[in-house]
Amino acid sequence: MALKTRLIRLLSAPRLREIDRFMEHPAQVQQRQLRRLLDRAAPTLFGTEHGFHAIRTAEQFASRVPVTDYDGFTPYIERMRRGEADVCWPGEVRWFAKSSGTTSAKSKFIPVSREGLRG
Repeated sequence: MALKTRLIRLLSAPRLREIDRFMEHPAQVQQRQLRRLLDRAAPTLFGTEHGFHAIRTAEQFASRVPVTDYDGFTPYIERMRRGEADVCWPGEVRWFAKSSGTTSAKSKFIPVSREGLRG
């Protein structure tokens, strides 16, 4: 086996194990990810308004966080666009993706955090 192939396999092994775990235990992986996101966002304005600190399950999340459209979320986005920190995500959100093909006449701005860029 070529050195390059061995190196690629070595470097990709941790990620492949992680993907295998996702496929073997999808509900547990999703539950853990939900917990991480809620813990991270709990001290924000949105997190405190919706009691993120007390949410432990997807069902609790669904019962505490109402389904809303973009217009219902606009006040939070506008606060972030003005530079306010800790609105929906910890810290200041500095980047916003401008949507195209919107259903209304006005453009929509989608907050993009540093963590969101890292994936």
